[in-house]
Amino acid sequence: MEEKDVYTQDGTVDIHKNPANKEKTGNWKACRFILGTECCERLAYYGMGTNLVNYLKDRLNQGNATAANNATNWSGTCYITPLIGAFIADAYLGRYWTIATFVFIYVAGMTLLTISASVPGLKPGNCNGETCHPNSGQTAIFFLALYMIALGTGGIKPCVSSFGADQFDENDEAEKLKKSSFFNWFYFSINVGALIAATVLVWIQMNVGWGWGFGVPTVAMVIAVMFFFFGSRFYRLQRPGGSPLTRIFQVIIAAFRKISVKVPEDKSLLFETADDESNITGSRKLEHTDNLKFFDKAAVEGQSDSIKDGEVNPWRLCTVTQVEELKSVITLLPVWASGIVFATVYSQMNTMFVLQGNTMDQHMGKNFEIPSASLSLFDTVSVLFWAPVYDQFIVPFARKFTRQERGFTQLQRMGIGLVISIFAMITAGVLEVVRLDYVKTHNAYDQKKIAMSIFWQIPQYLLVGCAEVFTFIGQLEFFYDQAPDAMRSLCSALSLTTVALGNYLSTVLVTVVMRLTKKNGKPGWIPDNLNRGHLDYFFYFLASLSFLNFLVYLWISKRYKYKKAIGRAH
Repeated sequence: MEEKDVYTQDGTVDIHKNPANKEKTGNWKACRFILGTECCERLAYYGMGTNLVNYLKDRLNQGNATAANNATNWSGTCYITPLIGAFIADAYLGRYWTIATFVFIYVAGMTLLTISASVPGLKPGNCNGETCHPNSGQTAIFFLALYMIALGTGGIKPCVSSFGADQFDENDEAEKLKKSSFFNWFYFSINVGALIAATVLVWIQMNVGWGWGFGVPTVAMVIAVMFFFFGSRFYRLQRPGGSPLTRIFQVIIAAFRKISVKVPEDKSLLFETADDESNITGSRKLEHTDNLKFFDKAAVEGQSDSIKDGEVNPWRLCTVTQVEELKSVITLLPVWASGIVFATVYSQMNTMFVLQGNTMDQHMGKNFEIPSASLSLFDTVSVLFWAPVYDQFIVPFARKFTRQERGFTQLQRMGIGLVISIFAMITAGVLEVVRLDYVKTHNAYDQKKIAMSIFWQIPQYLLVGCAEVFTFIGQLEFFYDQAPDAMRSLCSALSLTTVALGNYLSTVLVTVVMRLTKKNGKPGWIPDNLNRGHLDYFFYFLASLSFLNFLVYLWISKRYKYKKAIGRAH
């Protein structure tokens, strides 16, 4: 008779009470399906997003600034909706069932997008060469499909990386080390999908048609769904721990109810469960910290707290672990905020870099032209190069000097990426200065494309890709490790919102810059004809903003204290 799985308090298959479970579930045997799912899903996502600004310009007849803003707004929404998926995963469904539910919304959105670009009457009409003049209904259907996809991805993005990390036992040192490698290979798989999107799919969109260009990503998303469900029997599942927002509000309200109560000097007098286990499903106990002492009031036992048969009113009295959950989230916020400017820099790849490339010579040989959006493949190649190099070479080398198990701390790793991103923007700005000098010298102001190779953009893409490996992967690992055990989906979603806010910040900056610079008959920094603008000023502005952000980040990171969990979850 087959042994039944035993579950820990954190909801995973208990590989300690039933060691046979350790051999048949989790680890890399489960993660290969998760990595395959992510690769195909990212192929689908980047198959739409990489070249979206050109679809908006050519098929929906939008100007440069409008198209760039609509692209960044959609991309930003794709990183806000994970808050919805994360809450559902942590509170109600768990990560597995949240992913399993939202993938179908994703596929439905992809299908509608393909139909909107290929079916007569629904696809943009009144085309004159490359430019179309769609009616309001055609535009509405396109954006409906686009934002259905944004909702669908909201249930996948915050869960899939955490779900992969769940497959490694934190109490096993060998598996814990593999978990650190998982985040590198997870990001590697993302960029395999992005590489195919930036090359094959963009070429199809620009040379075969948008129907096929969106249809292939739809098929890729269906394959992602298949990959995910094929691995079901190997996964270690985690039960939801109840609403994390409820627990947060309980601490806040309990602390304010006891605003006049003094916190005892002896912190062992603060309320905590008597046994070794936390009373929060999916969470180990957390060690008390001395920061944000006001919230410790929520764990001070008073005469008005009703304690009957071991039960307490959580709106009046909270455990130390519950209080530390809130403290952990609050202390993550400054690090989170420092990632917004980096995400703004990253978002330029799909907007300003593409628009800059549109003005340059895109020929490879005599007969082949590479779409400007396909240059993002060099960002992807950079990530595919640096991710394994970091894991296999940089970490062992750095470990000799830093004595850190991971080579660098997660905060150090993220900081290195922030510095590299500054040089990426400076490089883009220098190229634009050279490009505008060519325009001026040859009086090429009204030429759509100048005789300057688009491949001069390669260095800025390579630098952004290198920065991603340090900052984005470090951010993934940092928010998973530092999040309270029962809030990992929510904190992963929080880390993703930096990308959303970075896109929104880009939209705001473009709008403000154009409003301030487009005065007295001037074309502004980012006009429809970039030959008459100053995109270089915009890149230098972002470089300056990134430098200031880095200085603030240094101050934040020096004061951050890493989380300490007590024991293991049972």
